[in-house]
Amino acid sequence: MSAILVSSQQTFDVFRFWQTGSVSGRGWDVITAVLPFLAVGAAITLGAGRALNGLSLGDDLARGLGQRVALTRGATALGVVLLCGAATAAAGPIGFIGLVIPHMVRSLTGPDYRWILPFSLVLAPILLLVADIAGRLALPPGEIPVGVMTAVLGAPVFIWLVRRRKPAQL
Repeated sequence: MSAILVSSQQTFDVFRFWQTGSVSGRGWDVITAVLPFLAVGAAITLGAGRALNGLSLGDDLARGLGQRVALTRGATALGVVLLCGAATAAAGPIGFIGLVIPHMVRSLTGPDYRWILPFSLVLAPILLLVADIAGRLALPPGEIPVGVMTAVLGAPVFIWLVRRRKPAQL
């Protein structure tokens, strides 16, 4: 695989930008290819908010409330896999969004997944667009890949979120 990548500068550049995460050069063909997976994954995960609230109480309590824990976990995992796979296929591995946004949203909305999931659905693309614009403006005429910029913008927020949590009382 490395021999094929090195033999063509254009192929190497496309692979490098995909590997660090990039939304530049993505056309409607990419969007239409991943849209069905995104739609199904979003429907599954957004519909699982109430069940995830039950699971956050623990398996035994969730079972006591009448939830089918294994089914809930499996369905939610399927939705998450569809969303992550489609997003990675479209833009590459931009992992810092999934690390920062849910924690930030939880600090704004509280522990209810019926609020966390929709707010994350709105705020994650906003962070992606801000990081992409900042990466394009940082080093003209070149650009910094969006995966790198999300880490640069998200790391201070994540550090702040971690530091403001109070240590557990023993």
